[in-house]
Amino acid sequence: MELKKPYYAVIFTNTRTPGDNGYSETAIKMEKLAREQPGFLDFESARSGLGIAISYWESQEAIVNWKANLEHLTAQDRGVKEWYSWYKVRVCVVEREYDFGQKPSM
Repeated sequence: MELKKPYYAVIFTNTRTPGDNGYSETAIKMEKLAREQPGFLDFESARSGLGIAISYWESQEAIVNWKANLEHLTAQDRGVKEWYSWYKVRVCVVEREYDFGQKPSM
């Protein structure tokens, strides 16, 4: 999917604590909820020890609204208390992009 530029990327890099403790179910729920938010564009994630989740947004305002979503706030709180031993969030402006080959199916 070609996104209209510029757009914003929120990059969430993390390391998990042992065990699931409801993490997988909540992650699925949060992705679904994010996709319903005004200004949401797309989502990608990968985990191999280090986890990386990237959400794409039309505006900074859409990002702020998502961060303040009550269900998302609850998940963020659980993340700090139960699921992550470390994380970093980066908010970036995407001005250009390019790719090669076929995008892998998720």
